Amino acid sequence: MRILVAGSSGGIGKALVSLLREHGHTVFTVSRAGEVGAAHCIADLTSPESVAQVSQFLNRVLPPKVSLDAVYCCAGILHTGWNMPEKTLVQMSADWLQQSMAVNVLSHVHLAQAIAPLVTRSQPLRWLSLSAMVGSATDNGLGGWYSYRMSKAALNMFVKNLSIEWGRKSPQSVVVAVHPGTTDTLLSQPFQAGIAEGKLYTPEQSAERMVAVMEGLKPAQNGHLLHWDGSVLPF
Repeated sequence: MRILVAGSSGGIGKALVSLLREHGHTVFTVSRAGEVGAAHCIADLTSPESVAQVSQFLNRVLPPKVSLDAVYCCAGILHTGWNMPEKTLVQMSADWLQQSMAVNVLSHVHLAQAIAPLVTRSQPLRWLSLSAMVGSATDNGLGGWYSYRMSKAALNMFVKNLSIEWGRKSPQSVVVAVHPGTTDTLLSQPFQAGIAEGKLYTPEQSAERMVAVMEGLKPAQNGHLLHWDGSVLPF
């Protein structure tokens, strides 16, 4: 299979690339940094310019009239050195909300725009956006984490919309959002103290589950938010 992993410099992204290559797949990568190579595209997916950059990269690395089989978009942000998830309304700021939306939503939008011309009736695609259960409005019983929850909810809506559009032009394509579970990466490190035993997963565990979800995708799952075991979660 020909698979693209965006956000390949993150914890889950790196593990996915390694595992997929071990399985013998041809893997292309996209991130804001990394070593220049034939299979890697350096692009900031929050920027509109990335659409052309990724499109040109794919035109260069893919044979004529050949598409991708699967795409993982692992781009996401929960905190920075100066911004943490908000506990109350007064902690919200326009700048942090906009940054959260740019990384957690626009990066996925721009990647999809770059790939859209490759999605055809004869060449279906499996698309997996890394999302989060905290983006589920139905499941939200604790509140807080305004910007992260709002941006992930927006991502889930984008995935739903994309699944409908690509489903019309390529009925065998499947577009999903996936909750990978709490993974031991830089994103989760400040919040690991209260995690129950056995509920913090290694990047390798999460990658194995994400690959299993991709390999087992069915048309009935199109447009849904999936748990790491492939079961459907509420929006």
